[in-house]
Amino acid sequence: MNNNAEITGLQNRLRDLADRSYNQNIFTFSQFLSLGEMDAFYKIEKELGYASPCLFGGYEGAERNLIRFGNPEDLGFDQEPPIVCIHISPLMEKFADKLSHRDFLGALMNLGIERDVLGDIKTGEKEAYLFCLDSISEFICDSLDKVKHTNVKCKVVDAMAELPEEEPEEISVLVSSERADGIISKVCKLSRSDSLDLFREGKVFINGRLCENNSKPITKGDTINARGYGKFTILSEPNTTKKGKLNISVAVYR
Repeated sequence: MNNNAEITGLQNRLRDLADRSYNQNIFTFSQFLSLGEMDAFYKIEKELGYASPCLFGGYEGAERNLIRFGNPEDLGFDQEPPIVCIHISPLMEKFADKLSHRDFLGALMNLGIERDVLGDIKTGEKEAYLFCLDSISEFICDSLDKVKHTNVKCKVVDAMAELPEEEPEEISVLVSSERADGIISKVCKLSRSDSLDLFREGKVFINGRLCENNSKPITKGDTINARGYGKFTILSEPNTTKKGKLNISVAVYR
């Protein structure tokens, strides 16, 4: 989030959704939230606990999520979040370009679509799986016919059956301690001062939550997202080398 006014505005909208769910005995849903917006939610999560907020992104481990307010046990029924998955693929694969996340997102933005109705975009070499609100899915399927120079087709699919696996690159890094800034510096190939700037600018998220403490210890299983530099997960406990350094295995998602 860019400023206090935006944070306050979002938090107030979430409070309204929670109140409406609780008072009217219905499920209510937010739009998709970015990592920064999710941090604004986490700051008031306990306050909204009476409305049983839950996160949904369309698949396990999603970065962009919406929030559902309402407890199925209290309401006596369940309601799935309004998320669908669209498979975007080339009309003629052998003539298709290699396409990046930025290419797919740019094509969607060029249709005049707001970012908050779009969830994650999981990309392959020439295809993508887009998670979005069901209210915009028909428009996307009807309107998105080209990504970069490649003609494409769109189809709503069963996300869990057809979602491509994202294969990380496993690397080892040598660090002097388990501090977040040192590990980010090594994995992202940044100077220590550039790593510190990421914390000052609010661009570091650990396990989905904003981290402003650059000396925070990182442990096995933690996932770190350094905005602009990618995401990585700590795979192992550190091993100490003969020279006193810590050797840590990391899965890097490019």
